[in-house]
Amino acid sequence: MRRVAKLSAACIATAALALTATACGSTSSEGDSSSSASAGSSKGGIKIGLAYDVGGRGDRSFNDSAARGADKAEKEFGGSIKELTAKSSDTEADREQRLTDLADAGYNPIVAVGFSYATSVDKVAAKYPKVNFGLIDAVAKATNVDSITFTEEQGSYLAGVAAALKTKKDHVGFIGGVDTPLIKKFEAGYAQGVKDTNPKVKVDVQYLTHGSDFSGFADPAKGKEAASGMLDNGADVIYAAAGSSGNGSIEAVSGVKGAWAIGVDSDQYNIPGLSKFKNSILTSMVKNVDVGVYDFIKSVHDGKPLTGNQLYSLAKGGVGLSTSGGFIDDIQPKLDEAKKKIVDGTIKVKTS
Repeated sequence: MRRVAKLSAACIATAALALTATACGSTSSEGDSSSSASAGSSKGGIKIGLAYDVGGRGDRSFNDSAARGADKAEKEFGGSIKELTAKSSDTEADREQRLTDLADAGYNPIVAVGFSYATSVDKVAAKYPKVNFGLIDAVAKATNVDSITFTEEQGSYLAGVAAALKTKKDHVGFIGGVDTPLIKKFEAGYAQGVKDTNPKVKVDVQYLTHGSDFSGFADPAKGKEAASGMLDNGADVIYAAAGSSGNGSIEAVSGVKGAWAIGVDSDQYNIPGLSKFKNSILTSMVKNVDVGVYDFIKSVHDGKPLTGNQLYSLAKGGVGLSTSGGFIDDIQPKLDEAKKKIVDGTIKVKTS
């Protein structure tokens, strides 16, 4: 039977969005298994450790995609999952402690969900050479780490093409959760896709937080406010790469007739918690984190753990646009044409 251990007090999200309560930042661990368990297996099956980024399970976006991959592996291979979630105020020491707690409790493999874990994964992996670590959205140096990365800019380019073809005001927007190199890839690809399709379209850009303040990935109210401002300024298609903050953007768009939201990471049209807004979700730039997480866990279960950098590109199905709702069916030929040009190298998508 599936057992998911959630640690720490629940955070309360905005009532309007009815966000799922998720663990918020405790770094305590359960279990007394050896940190050098072989191939990540135990008598009761594989023991999967998940160290989430801010927002955790229930963000309806990035973290939830990672959770789906772990859930699939746990269902297929048996065992248990231990979940720990980052706080916006985390220090490097907090991230190291979270990974160390999982390793000390015998969890193997351990998946660090998000680029903010890059430094801590290298440090902790070196101390636990028999534990297999997965790192999403950054490339580690340690030899016992599988770095799982994506060509976000390529999928975002297609989102930009869709936005440019669907806007009626020649005015679209981009909301980034935090001003980081990773989110800049989403912005760059989106803006290029818009401009390549229709140079007359204006692209507004806003970041919710900057620097080491990661609260921009977990503040739906701030996402809603940013989107409302863009809508008031004339934008009618808004793409948000902002974790659970993007849920607020989607809510804001849903209140404006003729406006469209573009979701991110997960197919947000099909997320139950966003169902009342789904008719305003044009498409989602799906980033298949679940596939990367599952592939990594399976490799550990099979005794052949992946290491190095696994790059999930548009050509490999790592990113793409969802078609749920049928709202982009009429422009699909043009999207297919753009995809073909990216895959064959005719279009070079910028990352900054």
